[in-house]
Amino acid sequence: MKKILVIEDTQEVRENLAEILELSGYNVLTAENGKIGVRSAEENRPDLIICDVMMPELDGFGVLKILNNSPELMDIPFMFLTAKVEKQDFRKGMGLGADDYITKPFDDVELLESIEIRLAKADRLKVVDNSDEGIRLLINEAKGEEALSKLSEDREVRSFQKKNTIYNSGNYPSWLYFIIKGQVKCFETNEIGKELITQLYGPGDFFGFVPLITGNKYDDTAMVIEDAEIRLIPKEDFKMLLFNNRDFAAKFISMLAKHADHTERQLINLAYSSVRKKVAHALLELQKNTSMDVLDVKREDLASLAGTAKETTIRTISDFKSEGLIQVKSGKIEILNMKGLECIPQ
Repeated sequence: MKKILVIEDTQEVRENLAEILELSGYNVLTAENGKIGVRSAEENRPDLIICDVMMPELDGFGVLKILNNSPELMDIPFMFLTAKVEKQDFRKGMGLGADDYITKPFDDVELLESIEIRLAKADRLKVVDNSDEGIRLLINEAKGEEALSKLSEDREVRSFQKKNTIYNSGNYPSWLYFIIKGQVKCFETNEIGKELITQLYGPGDFFGFVPLITGNKYDDTAMVIEDAEIRLIPKEDFKMLLFNNRDFAAKFISMLAKHADHTERQLINLAYSSVRKKVAHALLELQKNTSMDVLDVKREDLASLAGTAKETTIRTISDFKSEGLIQVKSGKIEILNMKGLECIPQ
C-alpha cells in the first residue's frame, strides 16, 4: 500500500484529503504545518507528499527546499496544494523541483489521476539501471521535458519583421528566447565585415541560452530572416530552473550537447566540403527550420550560411535549378529534390 503524506494547516482540507486518499486505498499520514511535515517525511519515508504552500512555521517552498537537500528524501514525488494561482508561485514551485501544482478547490478525480501518474513514474524511475540506456530513459522519463515546456508558457510575445535584430553581439543577455513561428539566424562578423551564420532556429526552438549560463556577453547577433513571433523568458526564471531543478538541467545539457555538435558539424562542412555541398547543406538547413514551402532568403544570407562568396552561391543556385533540384520564382527557392541535394558529393 502506497504511503502519502499530506501537509496542510487547514484542518477541514487536511481531513477531507485524508478521507479521499484512504477511500482510494492509500495509507495516509497528516501534518498540520511544514516543520511537522518534514519530521514526518524523515521518519516515515512516504511514497508521495502533498503540501500546502501558505502555512505558518514553515511554508511549502521551505519544506521542498529542505527535502531537496536530503539525498534520502529528494526523489519523493512532491505536489503543491494551494489556493493561490499566481503564475510566479507556480514557476517558483516548479523551479524548486515540484512535480505538480494543484489549486484549491480541487477536483477529486483530477487529484487522484495526478497522484497515480506521479507514483507510476516514480516506480519506473526506481528500476532504471546505470547503463547508457538506463540513463537515457531516466532523462526521458524525468520531468525535465515538462519543465522546459512550461517555461515558455504565458510569456510576453513579441512580433519581429524580417531583418529585425533581436540582440547584438556585445550586449548582455536579459532573456531566453522561444520561437513560436518564423526563422532566426545567429551570425558572427569578422574584422572585414563578412558574416558567418553559425545557427538557424525555427518554430519550437530556444535560443540565446549560452550567455545566460556563462554570464558573458553575446558573441553573435540574432536577426529575423522570416517574420517571427517570439516568447521572451526572463533570465531569472530560466536560471532558477537550471540551478534548482536537476531534471530540467539534464534536459538542457542535452540541448547544449546538440548545439555544440551542430556547430562542430557546421565548421567541418565549411572547412572540407565542396562549394556545391556547402550550398546544398545551407538550403537543407533553411528548409529544416521553416514551415514555409518556399525559401524567401537573401542570397547574402545563403552565402553567409554556406560560407561562400555571394557570386559563387548565385552560380551554384543556377546550376541546381538547371539540374532540376530546385525551382526559383520571383527570387524564392523551392526544393524539388531534397534527396538529390542530400546526396551531392563532398
